[in-house]
Amino acid sequence: MEATVRRAIHAYLENAPLRLIDTFAGRLCNRDGQIDAFMESTEYKKLLSPLYGPLKMEPIEEAVAKYFSWVMLSHRWDRKEPLLHDIQHKIIYDLDPIGTVVKLQKFCKVARDAGHRWAWSDTCCIDQNNNVELQESVNSMFVWYHHSVLTIIYLSDVPPFSRSGALANSIWNTRGWTVQEFLAPNIVLFYQADWTLYLDTGSTNHKESVAIMQELENSTGINTRALVAFRPGMRGAREKLQWASSRVTTLQEDIAYSLFGIFGVHLPVIYGEKKQNALGRLLQEIIAHSGDITALDWVGQSSNFNSCLPADIVSYKAPPCSPPSLPEYNIQALVSQLRYIVAVESASKLYALLDNISAPRFANSRLQLPCITFPVTELRRRHGHDQETCFAYHVKADGLRDLLITTEDKLTQFSPARPIQQTSLLIRPWNRYDFELPDFTDETQNADDWPEPGHPSDDPFGRSPEENDPADSGSHLQELSLLVRLGRRFGAPPRRRRDNHLADSQSHSQALRLLVRLGQPFGALLLAQQRGGEYKRIASDHNIVARVKNIASVDAMMGVRTLEIL
Repeated sequence: MEATVRRAIHAYLENAPLRLIDTFAGRLCNRDGQIDAFMESTEYKKLLSPLYGPLKMEPIEEAVAKYFSWVMLSHRWDRKEPLLHDIQHKIIYDLDPIGTVVKLQKFCKVARDAGHRWAWSDTCCIDQNNNVELQESVNSMFVWYHHSVLTIIYLSDVPPFSRSGALANSIWNTRGWTVQEFLAPNIVLFYQADWTLYLDTGSTNHKESVAIMQELENSTGINTRALVAFRPGMRGAREKLQWASSRVTTLQEDIAYSLFGIFGVHLPVIYGEKKQNALGRLLQEIIAHSGDITALDWVGQSSNFNSCLPADIVSYKAPPCSPPSLPEYNIQALVSQLRYIVAVESASKLYALLDNISAPRFANSRLQLPCITFPVTELRRRHGHDQETCFAYHVKADGLRDLLITTEDKLTQFSPARPIQQTSLLIRPWNRYDFELPDFTDETQNADDWPEPGHPSDDPFGRSPEENDPADSGSHLQELSLLVRLGRRFGAPPRRRRDNHLADSQSHSQALRLLVRLGQPFGALLLAQQRGGEYKRIASDHNIVARVKNIASVDAMMGVRTLEIL
């Protein structure tokens, strides 16, 4: 019987913190201490009682879960918090009630009065001087919060009787670690400075409070569905990075470490490394394992870790751009007209090239990025439009409409008349999700609905509706109509009839629909080739939004390659 109980205990404690405070005794206990306390408890003796009858796992697991359940604290650190050595081998309730010790005592009392024996605070339940323990704690913290019976969120700067809005303005709502501390738990309660419940709604779980969830959604940008029932993972990477983009941490590396649990990654914790390296390692892991390149959608300065990544998470603060959605009838009209002017072989060849290209790979700070390349033929400074820290450039590239790019980098100008040896490219980053055309038939889908697993945004970088006039899609229709009329006049129909049996095939339709998609505006990257043949990204302070000159010019989109970017 004892062996069975111990197995149930160890199974339950797999997701528990390494140390917990006994709120009844006021002492800090390691895992062995917790088990010993249980073995001496009346709960354990009841399990051994003959009244329980034959051995059954269900009552054992219920008793273990009830006894060992723990409460977590989420708060903003003050200057001098009680650490492990301050409370070890001491009774917390006997400590002088001064400074932040009062916060710890109040927290333990609130947990105890709610009937919970065990409590955890990050200030004193982790040995900050033990690197092994620190590594495990940082990588496990999301799991600990998720499996807690309750998470108490203490708002030290929210006075009693505060009205709605005080939570949004609390400094707690600006800290990096508090994102996962709120998203992970199933049950949370917000407490004001005097340890009374915020808004006093009478709810036993503030995730069920419509008013509080709406206040958090408005202040954090995290939709209510994610706030209430968040699921960790790498999907929707760009959105999650945006959640953290306005947050701050005392140690610069922690802005990346605080996201490990949100993305479900397990990485080394290396305090002392720069934030560019910490963030770079995290983003590298996300791209390498998910293939989601939406993390390349940023504006600002490039990282020393890799030029395709940002130097700071604030580069994700601006919302990701989304291309305008073409109505299905527009797509079908464009596809129908492309049948007259695009050879089956050309469209199918491009489709095959993109279908067979490898997924993105990222290791050792080197990104292998599949893309469609457009060679830059002219780069000319635009005088009179430079800002104090940025330069503006006119850019021409084969197959693309002319662009204006602003960057902090001072670039070498060139043109066909004044060429240089260095190769520059505008590229469309590619991933296989671009084959999946949106379903325009579902007009009822809410924008806040959780995305399907592994489904990034339709365009790796995209554009906002303000940047793209959906009516501009009509220009394609006008251009194609002219080409179709010319084709009919000068003998295109024979080829149309010759290819008729292929044009109607499903594969040809897919290829033409892909062409339509490639004809829409997209987020481009400007790359400059290095001496070793690799490339580096030239960062811009605005999204580089590019568009092909002619949707029917398939040859201009045949530069499908995988580039190595440093």
